[in-house]
Amino acid sequence: MKYSRFHGVIVFVALAASLTLLSFARPTLGQSPSTDKPASGDQSRVKSTVLVPKGSSDSALNASAPAAKRNAALSTELTWTFGSREQHGWYLYTSLIKRTIDAKDDAGSKGFAAALARWQQKSGLKPSGVLDEESLYAIVAQWQAARIKDRTPALPEALLTAPISDYFDPTRLEELRQVERATYAAYKRMVAAALADRSLRLAGGPKGQLAADKKFLKIISSFRSREYQEKLRRESPQAGTAGLAINSPHFTGRALDLYVGGEPVSTNDANRALQVQTPVYQWLVKNAERFGFRPYFYEPWHWEYVGENK
Repeated sequence: MKYSRFHGVIVFVALAASLTLLSFARPTLGQSPSTDKPASGDQSRVKSTVLVPKGSSDSALNASAPAAKRNAALSTELTWTFGSREQHGWYLYTSLIKRTIDAKDDAGSKGFAAALARWQQKSGLKPSGVLDEESLYAIVAQWQAARIKDRTPALPEALLTAPISDYFDPTRLEELRQVERATYAAYKRMVAAALADRSLRLAGGPKGQLAADKKFLKIISSFRSREYQEKLRRESPQAGTAGLAINSPHFTGRALDLYVGGEPVSTNDANRALQVQTPVYQWLVKNAERFGFRPYFYEPWHWEYVGENK
């Protein structure tokens, strides 16, 4: 009988111990085991994981939402000066800017800010990802440096007279249809490539030229003599240095004004805003360099031949 009572006590104690161990093993109500924090001495071993895109730099990663928001505002609000004229924003030059900094995303995006930060870092600027006045002037300087440097007037033997079918104005005088020979050959190659690009939907003639009744990519103006340029300046006294240069690249015969939409050569902001959105202008931004042409950023229609390997 004593043995039975003693055996019962042992069983009871063992059962109580088991229940106690189970209570310690069970998680507290409302707490998931996955949220347990490491002890203070182990925290240094636990690091958050950051996925870094291939080719990214620290500066690009720092170009975050605030930089993108700032760019969206500055694209229309930044006040700066070019050719003695006050400019408001850089939205008219977004396509060229994206080409220059190798950006694929819109100007108000984090992707644009990241691409800009990389470009700024390579250019020795603070990689903020913000296209402020300093960075904009640096980009403009890069564009201007790529243009024709030697503006010595072309010699007569360096020029040819292009057919009227290449010109925007079907009544343009023969003496105003002269083009430097290598420039004209490059222009014709570029037109052929544009005609072959079905996305542009350009109509061509029987010999592979632009259709007679179409205007896009046709030449508005090519070689100009100093006398003719001065005549234009007298007729447009408000054009300023940004509009009609005293030492024009047109003197060389290697500058072409091409029709890209809207009013052919109006620097009115609304007109330029229309021009920079046309498929033909967008195509030129992406492809003209392959044929040796560089843009004059202020005039969407103006392209200068500097050579395909320069």
